[in-house]
Amino acid sequence: MTTTSATTPATTRTATGRTDAPTRRQQILKEAARLFAERGFHGVGVDEIGAAVGISGPGLYRHFPGKDAMLAELLVGISERLLDGGRLRVGETTGDPEALLGALIDGHIDFALDDRPLITLHDRELDRLKDEDRKRVRQLQRQYVELWVTVVRELYPAAGESESRTAVHAVFGLLNSTPHLDAVGRRSMEDLLRRLAHGAFGALEG
Repeated sequence: MTTTSATTPATTRTATGRTDAPTRRQQILKEAARLFAERGFHGVGVDEIGAAVGISGPGLYRHFPGKDAMLAELLVGISERLLDGGRLRVGETTGDPEALLGALIDGHIDFALDDRPLITLHDRELDRLKDEDRKRVRQLQRQYVELWVTVVRELYPAAGESESRTAVHAVFGLLNSTPHLDAVGRRSMEDLLRRLAHGAFGALEG
């Protein structure tokens, strides 16, 4: 689902692979995502988010004007991060659609396992965004889907555009089911999701 204004993992990975400690803003977003996902947007107060990162509720207003801004940055930010990450993989894996599809799958699996609260937030709270932010999320998501569709059609040329797009959405649904899955260990879950995704696309061969 890059490094954007809304990087929510506990650490930020740089282009060299080095990880930096999260900023206070990133800590706030991470805890806000967790709490919103667990208890719903309206079930969490600013004071509780502040307590989770060790600052007073009013202190949060130095970073965000309110919960609405946090939610917008979380959902717009993860959509930007997924698209930017996909584009980066396209640039790094030219001329080999099979390798590129594998890289896209692996990148989305990382998102699905590392950012489960954001999947829940998207499902439950997207409609709470302002129109402008919601449209931005949808625009970014469409671009991300089309990036995948282009690769899938190159790898499976016999599949039509509609069938390829349907397969991409189906794989997203599969990978984004992680908030509802029992924990079986990260490595085992990665391997299972990878096999399932490749198997789903392999069905396009007919």
